[in-house]
Amino acid sequence: MKKVFFILTLALMCVMQADAQNAKVDDKELVGTWIMESMQWKGEKKIVCGKEMGYTQFKYYGPDGEYACAIITMDKNGKCAVSPHEYGTYTFKDGWYSEMGREKIKDAMIMIDKNTFKGVWENKRFDIWKKVKMPEKLRKYIIDCCKTQNPPADVQQMMKQNIFK
Repeated sequence: MKKVFFILTLALMCVMQADAQNAKVDDKELVGTWIMESMQWKGEKKIVCGKEMGYTQFKYYGPDGEYACAIITMDKNGKCAVSPHEYGTYTFKDGWYSEMGREKIKDAMIMIDKNTFKGVWENKRFDIWKKVKMPEKLRKYIIDCCKTQNPPADVQQMMKQNIFK
């Protein structure tokens, strides 16, 4: 009798664990600041981002659809740098994701829980992202760097005329 009870208890725990892993996380949980924890190219070994590697990525998802993405690096001397990647908008609804007006993709990002999501980039790289709290000044600085990725039309024209003559 004890063995039957134990087996039933174990089976129930497994079912509860599977349900917990498949729990739907509300789309609005994406709103916030995220840092890449790891990335893995298809068929290759997982790369853990962070201090040891001196590399990670930053993403910001605003409540109004604002989107910013940057690469953050740290050299051997501890000097950090922001390389803006893009700035624009995103949408995320019922598992359909799009950023920068690109085609919507189903399950390109899967919320694991309120603080973790799995992302897929170009069907070639699988990323794990963690939601982080960071000082407003730092978040704003990185977002402002991303905004410089898209200079105004008059500045674009000046670059063409003065730099790429």
